[in-house]
Amino acid sequence: MKKRLIAALLALVLVFGAVPSVFASDFSDVAPGAWYAESVDWAVENGITTGMGNGLFAPGNTCTRAQVVTFLWRSQGEPEPAGSDNPFTDVKESDYFYKAVLWAVEQGITYGVSASSFGSNLECTRAQIVTFLWRAEGSPASSTGATFSDVNTSAYYFEPIAWAVENGIAAGIGNGNFGPDQTCSRAQVVTFLYRNYAD
Repeated sequence: MKKRLIAALLALVLVFGAVPSVFASDFSDVAPGAWYAESVDWAVENGITTGMGNGLFAPGNTCTRAQVVTFLWRSQGEPEPAGSDNPFTDVKESDYFYKAVLWAVEQGITYGVSASSFGSNLECTRAQIVTFLWRAEGSPASSTGATFSDVNTSAYYFEPIAWAVENGIAAGIGNGNFGPDQTCSRAQVVTFLYRNYAD
């Protein structure tokens, strides 16, 4: 099978002069018709995230705060943080998310859970990821308010959720709820990013 595939690729190179891109969501746990398949394609092709190994993407795995800010940082082209001040004991220079965290804090996208802790391994909620995206976009105003029974107008995520829903980035979970405190899966995070940043 591999020999036939290599031969086919070589034939295409001879004809077209280039190797065609491989279908990004070539994971055993991402069905072609899954609601998040196109988002996984985009995320992998743009270097935002990859699989978990062994041919798996793990779409249902919960994302941590460190993972989410890293995905967001990569979607912005991995900008260098302006400074190197790091007040967090759970963020080390050797961590893959080191620059992403410093950048996110500098940009006002998110902060630590305390003065000395970023909460790198804490699970990220739907409200948090939508808020991160909203702040990354400059905290734009929405023309309509969120109308979910579990989203209080005084909540820090009221405006971000209203903006996300208005722009088709996120939607409710049914029964008039948004589920702001529900954890955000890898599939949900890449989908939110895709809907906001894909051309």
